[in-house]
Amino acid sequence: MSMQVWTEKYRPEKLSEIVNQKHVVDRLKAWVKEGSVPNMLFAGPAGTGKTTAALCLARELFGEHWRENFQETNASDERGIDVVRGRIKSFAMTKPLGSEFKIIFLDESDSLTPEAQQALRRTMEKYSEVCRFILSCNYSSRIIEPLQSRCSVFRFQRLGEGDVRKYAGRIAEKEKMRMTEDAYKAVFEVSEGDLRKATNILQACSTLEKIDRDGVYGMVSKVKPEDIEKMVESALAGKFGEARKELYALTIERALSAEDIIRAVHGHIFRMEMDERKRLSLVEILGEYEFRLNQGATPEVQLEAMLAQFMKAGS
Repeated sequence: MSMQVWTEKYRPEKLSEIVNQKHVVDRLKAWVKEGSVPNMLFAGPAGTGKTTAALCLARELFGEHWRENFQETNASDERGIDVVRGRIKSFAMTKPLGSEFKIIFLDESDSLTPEAQQALRRTMEKYSEVCRFILSCNYSSRIIEPLQSRCSVFRFQRLGEGDVRKYAGRIAEKEKMRMTEDAYKAVFEVSEGDLRKATNILQACSTLEKIDRDGVYGMVSKVKPEDIEKMVESALAGKFGEARKELYALTIERALSAEDIIRAVHGHIFRMEMDERKRLSLVEILGEYEFRLNQGATPEVQLEAMLAQFMKAGS
């Protein structure tokens, strides 16, 4: 079995291989035919294909010279103005090889300070004839308006269960992995539409002889929806002792973090059939206890208090 990291091994190399995101891929293909692209802003959740789209675009635009004409910089590593004045500006000043322009891909650009973003705006203006910029971010609202107005904005959507199933099935077939349908569903539940996370889960599970739902959840140490359901239903039914027992099984026996449990409870609340007013009160309780955890409160005490509040809301 190959020891190569699967996220790179199975990363698409052509625009046509990108999973979903048709609204983005169709536009990029049209620009490849024209031989020119504008500055772009890729916004969306992690693992939805933003970096892959930029790499595929560079390969199809520049051919064998794509590495010389493409620079990838992660803004979360260097957030200040120096990265713009240094590395980015130096690359923008160099002459393209076999093309009229180069591409600078700035990943996690929402991590740049406002001052660095202003410097980037000036660099984009100065080298607009020989350089194109692709900014990638999770939250476009953190990109200053002068930068957004200079870019064509593309919003990448979180991938659905069918997309993850198709992608995971292709990897499983190539790696000769034996997976049940429940295992594919579990991969989607754990990855939440993040293909990078889904790929890492598959590689982690590849050592198992046969992969089922329990195997996936056991390998990634994630809480199962049915375990959360038992805990929440017990609390809402006024059975605090049973709910607390389920909570201890999650935190002590499975060593799950309080943040993971709260996220899982949040997802379960929206899967439950209940009055909307009751649902809103539960979400409000969750928000309060997540805030307390972020402020450094003791996880065990706060989770028990949360269950006590659920019990009151259910009565």
